[in-house]
Amino acid sequence: MQKYAVRRLLLTIPTILGVTLIIFAAIRIVPGDPVEAMFSGELGTLTVSDKEKQLIEESLGLHRPLAVQYLSWIADILKGDLGTSFWRPEPIREVFERRSPITGQIALFAIVFSWIVGLPIGIVSAVRRNSVLDYTSRLLVTVFMAIPSFLIGITIVTVGVLFFTWRPPITIEYFWHAPVHNLQITVIPALVLGISLGALIARMARATVLEVLREDFVRTARAKGLQERVVMWRHVLKNAMLPVITVSGLHLASLLGGSVAVEVALGVPGLGRSLVQAMDERDWMLIQNLVLSYAAVFVFVNLFIDLAYAWIDPRIRYE
Repeated sequence: MQKYAVRRLLLTIPTILGVTLIIFAAIRIVPGDPVEAMFSGELGTLTVSDKEKQLIEESLGLHRPLAVQYLSWIADILKGDLGTSFWRPEPIREVFERRSPITGQIALFAIVFSWIVGLPIGIVSAVRRNSVLDYTSRLLVTVFMAIPSFLIGITIVTVGVLFFTWRPPITIEYFWHAPVHNLQITVIPALVLGISLGALIARMARATVLEVLREDFVRTARAKGLQERVVMWRHVLKNAMLPVITVSGLHLASLLGGSVAVEVALGVPGLGRSLVQAMDERDWMLIQNLVLSYAAVFVFVNLFIDLAYAWIDPRIRYE
């Protein structure tokens, strides 16, 4: 187990380096120039001379060769320096420190909500297979899996504004400073993201519980006279949770990046909204670090899931 963990940790190094190369190249291949974006807006495009443009590029470090820019970016990351936004004299580290707690809180709330809703529905649907409750839950699961999260968010905002004169708060407040205001910011986006994920969890839980219920050790446990509650908790659920944990972990990582549309739709001041704004402004430095953070979270969550398997299921051994 320890050797496997060390090997997986070492493999994350070339993975992250490969991601940085893809991010760096993709940003510079996509049409759009950050200097030109600085002088364009709603009132039109301002005219700047070639010399002025060159001076701005030099101040941003864009005049250097691409290889030098990439190596400089990697060196700064290793030193913990994420650079400064092209548009504002604001260190990118401060953007992360200010907005990442909101995005992380929304993702965690969404996972918790999906488990609270999805697991009971999936388990009951499997235990009462082919009943009216089973058919109803499967229909609802299919419907909510098909509806995009941002559409649910827009619907909630529209209903709240038109019928309840509610407005989504747009200022940043942390839970440890203003719990009520913070929950007003994070709960609805978490519910929006958790609905579709909860439907997926319910479907996965139903499939895995049905599969485990057919196993020989479950029939043996019942033949020994164990109560159905004990069979379900001690034997069925423990073995059926592995795929559910995998799906939840992968979606926890994807929620950090996939919450972009929901944050924009609900006006949430999180990292997703910052990413959209940075793309509009062609703020390459901010885009690079935001996308890299999403990729790093995804890689390390996958690592954690693999290592958690051995703890949940002792039958799993790593060579």
